Amino acid sequence: MTDTTTNAAEKGVAAAITETIRRLGFERAVPDLSALAPAPIEPGWIVDGAPVARAVELSRSADGGMSTMMWDCTAGTFRWHFTWEETVHILEGEVEVTCVSGETRVFRAGDVGYFPGGSWALWHVPVYVRKIAFCRQPTPKLATQALRLFASALKFATRSGGTRLKKPGARAA
Repeated sequence: MTDTTTNAAEKGVAAAITETIRRLGFERAVPDLSALAPAPIEPGWIVDGAPVARAVELSRSADGGMSTMMWDCTAGTFRWHFTWEETVHILEGEVEVTCVSGETRVFRAGDVGYFPGGSWALWHVPVYVRKIAFCRQPTPKLATQALRLFASALKFATRSGGTRLKKPGARAA
């Protein structure tokens, strides 16, 4: 079997398992290193070395706004753009991350870090790093404020047992 055929078969099995779990109403994923597929770093982002990255999606919310990924990478230095908000938990190895302000932090196995959506960072992987990434598509601030306002209005309207929500012309009991 070719790598392409193997990857397609693995993806088909993974999709079937994911669908079965979704029907149960929750998701469970067992991270499997053999499921990691090539996830090349944009060549123009690579600063030094020849880092090789791989990833696998472990879960995704019904609306597609959140996902959990396992990702690993070999030695190298590269710029990285976080399109989505991302919270990472380093499982193995380490990475030195430098933000645009010039501040550098080292993340090692067991460490957790947060990267805002839209941000850039310089990643230096000395040997190898493997992480779980919890990714969330940022909600526009106006939409978040509208949802909070709606929730407050709903809470206010239902405070007196829902009497404020009765249809116009409905008689009180």
